[in-house]
Amino acid sequence: MSFEGKTAWITGASSGIGAALAREWASRGARIILSGRDEARLASVAEGIETETLILPFDVRDDEAMRAATSKAIAWQGGVDIFVANAGVSQRSAAIDTDISVYREIIDIDLTAQIAATQALLPHLVERQSGTLLFISSIAGKVGVPMRTAYCAAKFGLIGYADALRAELSQEGVSVHVVCPGSVATDVSRNALTADGSKRGRSDQVIDNGIAPAEAARRIVDAVAANQREIIVAEGMEEAMGEMRRTPDQLLDQVAGMVAAGYMEKMKAEG
Repeated sequence: MSFEGKTAWITGASSGIGAALAREWASRGARIILSGRDEARLASVAEGIETETLILPFDVRDDEAMRAATSKAIAWQGGVDIFVANAGVSQRSAAIDTDISVYREIIDIDLTAQIAATQALLPHLVERQSGTLLFISSIAGKVGVPMRTAYCAAKFGLIGYADALRAELSQEGVSVHVVCPGSVATDVSRNALTADGSKRGRSDQVIDNGIAPAEAARRIVDAVAANQREIIVAEGMEEAMGEMRRTPDQLLDQVAGMVAAGYMEKMKAEG
């Protein structure tokens, strides 16, 4: 798959994997739309990109702002070819200590807001009968990891949504990919929420020693180009855990086959 002349829209693009994906796709000739809450940081990322770039700052939890950004993204260069649902926040707290408000905030940001943004863009992609949706989940979206119960719930949910959506869109020319990163050297741990909802403010050694964001982005874009539906970007034990829980391609094909055989039409007809 060539990305030359394509438009890639990336949320959570001000740092980490999101910023690295923007640079990687730009290096392959794609135009880039950068979204996140911090316009200044997005502008800093844009400065290092040589292809055409549009900055669309908004909070993913603000539905009105998200819908306005979607309209602008679609109008910018005649359409969005690639959408990356990457915005998110992690967690470092035991379930027994964690206030329910923390669960609601993490699930809202990492799951509900990502679904809302995708739903807003779907009519555009289906009308064009083309496009790529990329959901950044986690190894913690395949394996329950201690101290991350809210994060795991959201990331497991994101994979479930993406897998079902992939089957629904399998006859519409739109590909759906899920990325399950392990430890990548970003600020994910430093920005993680603690039991009372405050930021942790410090990193983990395993994160600091993780895969470089640029390398993670290269692997991800290579896998999308190869049309790999579930993309595990991890090393060592994390990679082994992800591979143990990898969804077999045969199962993904079987569910897509149900759609090709008219499953959705039958369900709609039955009311």
